[in-house]
Amino acid sequence: MPPATLSCFKTYDIRGKLGEELNEATAWRVGRAFAQARAARRVVLGRDCRASSATLAAALAEGLRDAGAEVLDLGLAGTEEVYFATAHLGADGGIEVTASHNPIDYNGMKIVGTGARPLDPATEFAAVKDLAESQAFVPAARGGLTPCPEVRAAYVERVLSFIDIAALRPLHILVNAGNGTAGPTFDAIAAELAARGAPLRFTRLHHSPDGSFPNGIPNPLLTENQPVTAAAVRAAGADMGVAWDGDFDRCFVFDAAGGFVAGEYVVGLLAEVFLRKSPGASIVHDPRVVLNTRAVVAAHGGRAVAARTGHAFLKQAMRAQDAVYGGEMSAHHYFRDFHYCDSGMIPWLLVAELLGRSGLPLADLLAARRRDFPSSGEINFRVEDAVAAIARVQAAFASQQPQRDDLDGLSLYFGTWRANIRASNTEPVLRLNVESRGDAALVARKVAEIAVLIGGTRL
Repeated sequence: MPPATLSCFKTYDIRGKLGEELNEATAWRVGRAFAQARAARRVVLGRDCRASSATLAAALAEGLRDAGAEVLDLGLAGTEEVYFATAHLGADGGIEVTASHNPIDYNGMKIVGTGARPLDPATEFAAVKDLAESQAFVPAARGGLTPCPEVRAAYVERVLSFIDIAALRPLHILVNAGNGTAGPTFDAIAAELAARGAPLRFTRLHHSPDGSFPNGIPNPLLTENQPVTAAAVRAAGADMGVAWDGDFDRCFVFDAAGGFVAGEYVVGLLAEVFLRKSPGASIVHDPRVVLNTRAVVAAHGGRAVAARTGHAFLKQAMRAQDAVYGGEMSAHHYFRDFHYCDSGMIPWLLVAELLGRSGLPLADLLAARRRDFPSSGEINFRVEDAVAAIARVQAAFASQQPQRDDLDGLSLYFGTWRANIRASNTEPVLRLNVESRGDAALVARKVAEIAVLIGGTRL
């Protein structure tokens, strides 16, 4: 009889409902399989603040050690700290126990190999999955466990290397950790900024890690979660706001009026920052919302390269293109000089530096971009048949002969406007993004038109 499938293995990471898809026994099998399949002798381990993460991480560590690996334990740490430590320490891999923004009864793992490279989903990640399912484990001498709290200082040094502290001007920044994992790491960064004389003042909101998430799961991308940060920015009289998700590999930015800055505009800002420093460089972006990013990159002499959504695909494209920066509208930002990994701390620091250099409020920096390239934001629809819904959209616009791109879902470009529609990998949901060249009313009309074609329930 073939081994039972472990449904917690997704396309390139692990995520599952506690007790049903993921438990301590499964975590042990993952650790045992990862170390054996990868011939890993030293593996970095970190965890977020969820109530279940400590016990899952302990079981994962046992599995790694039973396979003969030494566990380099960061304890409570963000995903990007595991990525950094994996490369910094020359480890054979790294695993962060986290469910990021998923519901409280979920958890998961994000996994990388040497140099913090993502595992190839079809081969390397599949090999770990196959071994975890078959449990064809071979005997090994037991490995050790080494706490590595000192890595955070090296991580802070690398993060701050991205900015010129002399270019900062006095700013008041509201930061909302959402009771996730960001608080202690942010404090380490803020302390070093103060030691170096950075003229930044911070107001902290929901700062202490709390796995019960008393103020809700930290996912600032959801529109219903944004008013809390927006109101706090206004109440504090801050110049900008920053909010993180649970494992802080994504950060979200608010202007002084509490206005949420959509991800594609942050990608444009950061693309400009890097192209000023590295003229002619390649910038990688996801295919969902592209007009603003491509315009910024072209205006500053760079080369825009589209890649499939998801960290494994963005990082692969960045390495292939030697891209200095990559960004997704979902607020994942990737940096060549951060081992091609995503960070939720580097972006807000770069925005603060940009404000210092420009002398302008964030809203003023963004006004022209928002006006010239309005977008709908990602709209989700629950549908019974995603393939049929996408086919209806394609057929309805075929006579207009749009430029079609199938890199990630279906993208249709009509010259004055563009739409991307893609299916979720994990649920019966379609995700729609519509953007235009300077016509917000057109965006609204096309959203309404495509919504009828999709059918289903708008979420």
